[in-house]
Amino acid sequence: MGIQDIIEGKRQWRAHVARVKALPPDYRIVYQEMQRYFFKVGPVDLHEGRLLSGLLDFFEEGAASGKGVLELVGTDVAAFSDDLIKDSRTYADLYQESLGGTDDR
Repeated sequence: MGIQDIIEGKRQWRAHVARVKALPPDYRIVYQEMQRYFFKVGPVDLHEGRLLSGLLDFFEEGAASGKGVLELVGTDVAAFSDDLIKDSRTYADLYQESLGGTDDR
């Protein structure tokens, strides 16, 4: 990874953060909590940006149509978040595999 890649990545992340800040407050709170959860759980492909940018697109469309955030994700935000990453490998999965354990999913 060269310096140009790092600069481009920072530019993209700043643009992403600006889009998040432009969301209505209820959407922004739910998005930030989901993002925090994803960073903690650690889907392996999270760094590729498709999950977070797709979620942001989904929230922007919902806000533009005038729906409340809970109309989109339901009242159980944790279950919605888990459903988004249910087929994704996590760092916990990789660690379990490195120990020779099995994955119960």
